[in-house]
Amino acid sequence: MNKYHMRRQDRQITDENEIDEILFQGKYAVISMCRDNEPYAVTLSYGYDKTNHALYFHTGPSGLKIDFLKSNPNVCVTVLEDQGYIMNECAHAYRSVILFGNISFVEDLDEKIACMKVILNHLEENPGIFEERISKSAEGLKHTAMLKLDISEVSGKKGR
Repeated sequence: MNKYHMRRQDRQITDENEIDEILFQGKYAVISMCRDNEPYAVTLSYGYDKTNHALYFHTGPSGLKIDFLKSNPNVCVTVLEDQGYIMNECAHAYRSVILFGNISFVEDLDEKIACMKVILNHLEENPGIFEERISKSAEGLKHTAMLKLDISEVSGKKGR
C-alpha cells in the first residue's frame, strides 16, 4: 500500500499514550475488509491488548465477515471517539485511530479464554463475574469465532 502523509499535520496524533487512551476508551471498531475487489465493513465490540499490540473480537463461527477474512485477512480498522458537533461553528470534535493489520482466527481453547478475558476487562465494569462463568463453561467458546488483529500500523487524528 502506498504511504501517505497526513495533510493536516496539526490534527495528527503522534503521542502513543493518547492513541492508547482512545483505544482503551473505545468500545466499537469498524473493520473494513475486501474480497475479490468487493468491499465490506462491519462494526464489532473489541478488547484492546496493549502488551500484545492487538485487538480481539468475538463473533459467530460463520457468516459474511468470516468468509471475507478467510479470503483476505488484511484489514483496516477505525476506532472513533465522537465528542459532538460544535453548533454554529461548522465543526466537529473527535479523536480517531486507524489501524492496519492482519486478522487471524484463534483456535486454541485456552487462548480463546484469554482473549475473551481481554474483551471483558475492556468492556465490563465488573468483568470478574463473567470471567468465572467463561472459565466454567468454556464449551460455549468452542462455537465462537475469536479474532485477533495483529496491529502493524497505527495513525491517530483529532479535530477541533
